[in-house]
Amino acid sequence: MIVAVSAEGTDLAAKVDPRFGRARYFLVIDTEKGLLAAHDNTANRNAAQGAGIQAGKSVVQLGVEAVLTGNVGPKAFGVLKAAGVKMFLVDGGTAQEAVEQLKAGLLREVDQANVEGRWA
Repeated sequence: MIVAVSAEGTDLAAKVDPRFGRARYFLVIDTEKGLLAAHDNTANRNAAQGAGIQAGKSVVQLGVEAVLTGNVGPKAFGVLKAAGVKMFLVDGGTAQEAVEQLKAGLLREVDQANVEGRWA
């Protein structure tokens, strides 16, 4: 599975960023092949508005099947859901731990946004 983890850094030791739209980076990980690519999210992080929508479009274009993040707002949720991307909430930890939790079936897929728009 190809997943995107909202992260504060560029490797698997990075902490999961609790924000989706304004995450520092998206780590795109092929969980079967072990491949990793870090994608800078500066443009969306610094956007006056629309960060969730644009971040959602960005990860969809990266071909991800799932997103692991701390929180997802309603607009990002709509973009990801429309593209068939699954969303899983992670409560802290590192990107590596989040991927391991996903593989072990410990993460719950969300069926709605868990924060309102313009969340910190």
